[in-house]
Amino acid sequence: MNCPFCEIDHDRNQVLKESKYSFVIFSNPRLMPGHLLVVPKRHIEKLSELKEIEKVDLWNFVIEFEEKILKYVSKGCDIRQNYRPFQKQSNLKVHHLHVHLQPRKFKDNLYKKSQVHETELFKSLSKKEFAKIIDKINKK
Repeated sequence: MNCPFCEIDHDRNQVLKESKYSFVIFSNPRLMPGHLLVVPKRHIEKLSELKEIEKVDLWNFVIEFEEKILKYVSKGCDIRQNYRPFQKQSNLKVHHLHVHLQPRKFKDNLYKKSQVHETELFKSLSKKEFAKIIDKINKK
């Protein structure tokens, strides 16, 4: 499968704004109205692969469009980025770094279908788990 972010289909994805390093498009398919994606132009998969200028550019777009969502679209906004190389690429999963900006409202459809169940998933962090993970994270 070709990368849909490297070869933008302008019939499917209208570019809202672009710079030398990044662009902003509507997510298509989307989870909710106003769901946007901020995408670096260079094909990479992880945040750590961004060059410093690309980081600044990408996050400036994230901040700019979060503010637009909050002013014109919704009272809340989730910002998400996933790295899941274990999933196959599809129209729902693209192996090209992108940041989701998702307009949110109290008890919106995403909450009702999915996040209402999060309380069952969250667990208290034990001292044993903390020690185990912190040891792994701090290894050089």
